[in-house]
Amino acid sequence: MSNVRLEKVWKRFGATEVIKGVDIEFNEGEFVVLVGPSGCGKSTLLNLVAGLETLSSGNIFIGDRLVNDIPPKDRNIAMVFQSYALYPTKTVHKNITFGMETRRVPVAEQERALKQVTELLHIDSFLERKPGQLSGGQRQRVAMGRALVRHPDVFLFDEPLSNLDAKLRIEMRTEIKKLHQQLGKTIIYVTHDQIEAMTLASRIAVMDNGHIRQFASPETIYEEPEDLFVAEFIGAPSMNIVRGRIRKKGQYVVEVIDEEGSILFPLPDRLLKPAAAREDQEVFLGMRPETITRKGAQRPSVNMFSFQRAIDVVEPTGPDTMLVFTLGNIEAIARVHPEDREQAGAKYAFEVDMGKAKLFDVKTGKRL
Repeated sequence: MSNVRLEKVWKRFGATEVIKGVDIEFNEGEFVVLVGPSGCGKSTLLNLVAGLETLSSGNIFIGDRLVNDIPPKDRNIAMVFQSYALYPTKTVHKNITFGMETRRVPVAEQERALKQVTELLHIDSFLERKPGQLSGGQRQRVAMGRALVRHPDVFLFDEPLSNLDAKLRIEMRTEIKKLHQQLGKTIIYVTHDQIEAMTLASRIAVMDNGHIRQFASPETIYEEPEDLFVAEFIGAPSMNIVRGRIRKKGQYVVEVIDEEGSILFPLPDRLLKPAAAREDQEVFLGMRPETITRKGAQRPSVNMFSFQRAIDVVEPTGPDTMLVFTLGNIEAIARVHPEDREQAGAKYAFEVDMGKAKLFDVKTGKRL
């Protein structure tokens, strides 16, 4: 196992800057997920670690070794791609052992490694099949098996589940997490799917436009996003972000005004200091959908605040129902129990836990 460290890493394609001075360290044995929208630079960053792209400037270390000028085959990394990249004319057996054959690994050692990884990945029953005879999930397991037999210091995964259907993605997520728990290897995993990031990672690096916006545990990313971008990107549905104005009405509140009138959202004690510094100024108020429910449905708390709004859209999802309603300048979403839903157009008594609310600066987007 090895840690991976990037120091002031830049990558330019001509005049276009794709990676912009990234400083980050992935600990030994850690499962790190790079997540962000398409074009944010996450796959390019992974390719720089792998050696598939050359640095414009900066340094990359794997363990204590500077690898800037070391070719991919000598970095002791293994990579699993989105496209599987299997040899269509070779069997599962040969796809997994081919790399060992080219490195002239003794046959007995090849067979031991093959047996170990195929049993681990539950693909030992179709070693003589070819990729065209396998399902997408089976092919991805073969690609992972080919990486595992290398016994690398670091595993790199580039959106490995994006070609699978929803059910298979969930199954393979579980398999990859089990694999990490059993092997304890350093894994750097790229995805645009924030659910994958939240369920797999020990830490998440949220990327945007070539920068790392936040690097922290999934719990911290979700509960304490550093800025508006992270708050809106992480979460399904994403955080409700509504523009309002700080007022002092005996206590500090955020006043939100729309066609249905004015609502004064009371701020909890932890937000009083930033509120006092911004009295009569505009802010963004952030509330997660699950913190907004039917009045009386949550455990009583001093931070509970109730208000009424008309329901615009009802979206059943099975275990929960999403109620869409207009709040200020946005279509807000509340996550309620299916038994608590009403029909579209009905007035609804909502209740929000303001103890979990966030405030963001309108100019910088930073959390206050």
